[in-house]
Amino acid sequence: MNLLVLTKKFPFPLKDGESLAIHGLTKSLSELGCRVSLLAMNTSKHYFAGTDLPEEMDHYQEVRTVAVDNAISPVDAVANLVRGTSYHISRFDQDTYREALSAWLREATFDIVQLETLYLAPYLSTIRRLSNAQVVMRSHNVEHEIWERCSENISFAPKRWYLRHLTKQLRDYERSQLNQYDLLLPITPRDKKHFERLGCRSETFVLPIGLETKCGPPTYDSYATAPSLHFIGSLDWLPNLEGLQWFLNDVWPQLHARFPDLEFHIAGRNMPHAIQQLRMDRVVVHGEVADSCSFVSAHSISIVPLLSGSGMRAKILEAMSLGRTVITTTVGLEGIRARNRRDLFIADTAAQFLLAIEDCIRRGRKLEQIGRNAHAAFYRHYDRRELAQRLLQRYEQLIVAERV
Repeated sequence: MNLLVLTKKFPFPLKDGESLAIHGLTKSLSELGCRVSLLAMNTSKHYFAGTDLPEEMDHYQEVRTVAVDNAISPVDAVANLVRGTSYHISRFDQDTYREALSAWLREATFDIVQLETLYLAPYLSTIRRLSNAQVVMRSHNVEHEIWERCSENISFAPKRWYLRHLTKQLRDYERSQLNQYDLLLPITPRDKKHFERLGCRSETFVLPIGLETKCGPPTYDSYATAPSLHFIGSLDWLPNLEGLQWFLNDVWPQLHARFPDLEFHIAGRNMPHAIQQLRMDRVVVHGEVADSCSFVSAHSISIVPLLSGSGMRAKILEAMSLGRTVITTTVGLEGIRARNRRDLFIADTAAQFLLAIEDCIRRGRKLEQIGRNAHAAFYRHYDRRELAQRLLQRYEQLIVAERV
């Protein structure tokens, strides 16, 4: 089976949820005998400057990249506001990428063209015109829902209005595309139901994230020492930044007053200057860390204070695979099969975060059992090879049905 995967960013390094999700699935499909090729936007925001591909991408038959300037432009934003088109989408609708896709579709025959996220939907017409491939949309999130939740948490009225306007445009576009695919891959059952409420009548197949556990087996040494908290995530993704700032403002001062020796360690890519220069007692800002595995393993408690977003959180799965004790919100846990107070902790308010962290500290070395339960839950539900095998069977059915 020949697959062409389209991505809105170069999916490396493997430090954010989107890249991890793309890597886990494409590598697994390759191991199952598929010939997987990649056409990636090399954006100004996530630019890969290397000339040689990293060895982690050896599973691709071929990789082509297209340089794309998708920087936010006030002029373009105003133009889209006037035209009534989605600025979120138009930033990724690029002639250079369309030309590269067209050339490849003329050169080669593919059974499946897999779009990674809604932002590749503008290229549907090009694929239909030049290929008989089945078009599959892998929806990492309900995209407009992320922005709906973000806008609800904005206090500055003009910005809140603008975000709501952009969100409506994105929602209209997302709804308009739902029945254009041969197969839609929601990442959670909840997202599937959301798409159905929006009018989706296309074939759907729920496919959770399956991760490549590059860190090796978990170690539990950190549970034998004084507990410490950590946060890690890409801080150019608004829900991550929003949640971290909320935790620092609403939770940390009370927590520090109650446990003055407790440390909170923060790491992440594209960290804003305000976070880099943060000066709070017992808060340690690391910036982007060279080895995320070692960073996460060094701290027993993983804080994921998400207030908005959609889909699944790869960083929660990664922490579970490393045997960490995760404390997250109901929003953060969406789509993840784990039990509160057995595999992790759920907290939605500042008071609940305080109680959950106090519970963790009070358990002492016994907290390790939560981490071990999390590790077991990860392998029970999110093994990348098993998930890819299920998808491959669905792809085979899709192709056979088309030929009949």
